[in-house]
Amino acid sequence: MSDDVKHTGGCHCGAVRFEVMAPRKIHVYDCNCSICAKKQNKHFIVPESKFKLLQGAESITTYTFNTHKAKHMFCKVCGVQSFYKPRSNPDGYGVCPHCIDDGTIEDMVVETFDGQNWESHIGTTDIKKWSKESNASNQ
Repeated sequence: MSDDVKHTGGCHCGAVRFEVMAPRKIHVYDCNCSICAKKQNKHFIVPESKFKLLQGAESITTYTFNTHKAKHMFCKVCGVQSFYKPRSNPDGYGVCPHCIDDGTIEDMVVETFDGQNWESHIGTTDIKKWSKESNASNQ
């Protein structure tokens, strides 16, 4: 039985809205790679099947760099990134907890992800499990 609840959220201007099924207590990654450090990207990961874009597909633009595996999507109206496709979990979404509407997140556990040393760090973390259906409810 899943402990997931429906979280809704979006960008600052409201053009982009989404819903995501995840626990009330979320496991957040605080990455220090070059782009995440600049935009203070803290995110929790869910399987693709637990994420639904409700509105604003036409308002989303995508930025990629380096390996072009991560898809940094943001609202082209207000510039806010509410979610993205992480390099570590291309089968899921990284969702920014600060873009979730108030009332459904009860607690957060924050873990540092060493994105500056991605190649050596990825093998020392369990980040990839969060986009798998069988582990997503165990956050």
